[in-house]
Amino acid sequence: MAFLLNTSISSHLRSSSQKTDGALAQSRRGFHVELGAREKALLAEDASLRRFKSHKKGVHRLKRIGDVLTVVVVAGCCYEIYARVMMRKDAQAAGGSS
Repeated sequence: MAFLLNTSISSHLRSSSQKTDGALAQSRRGFHVELGAREKALLAEDASLRRFKSHKKGVHRLKRIGDVLTVVVVAGCCYEIYARVMMRKDAQAAGGSS
């Protein structure tokens, strides 16, 4: 009985997913519609908003500076760890030979 129930549910889900796929395929195709005057006006560049526009070169330069600073900080931390380990080894070597 459970097998028949599972089979009927799975076949129902399969058929409903096929219907959905067909609907999605139709909506994906879409139809090309020319933009109206209002849409074109909204998409046009506005001179008064130009100063708020992000500048890609500036953003890229700032990201690069952040990356360089990150590398410098990590290298400094690694050097500090190395220096402390070496000082500890020198202290152990000097203390052990006395």
